[in-house]
Amino acid sequence: MQQNYAKIQAAGAELIAISSDNEGDTKRTVQNHGLKFPVLADKDRAVINTYNVVDPGNNRIARPAAYIVRKNGTIAWKSLNTKAARVPTAQILTELDKL
Repeated sequence: MQQNYAKIQAAGAELIAISSDNEGDTKRTVQNHGLKFPVLADKDRAVINTYNVVDPGNNRIARPAAYIVRKNGTIAWKSLNTKAARVPTAQILTELDKL
C-alpha cells in the first residue's frame, strides 16, 4: 500500500490502516516500514469488530480487508478476504474511479 499511497491520494481518497497491536508496537511498525499513511492502533479490536474483520482463524488479529467509506460515513465498497492476501491496490483504485 505504501508504494501506491500517492495514487490513492490522487484519486481523492485517504488510506487508513488498522492494527490489532498496541500503540507502541503500531508506532514501531510505522517507523520500521516508513509508512506515510495513518495507522490506527486498535488493541481492543473495537474498530476491527465494528467492521467485522476479525480473522476467523485467530480472533486476536484482523483478516485482510479493504473498505471505501464515503465522507458521510456510508460504505461505498468493501472486500473481505478469507485468505491471508491483501486486496490489490489496482482493485481499490478501480473501485474509487467508479464513485
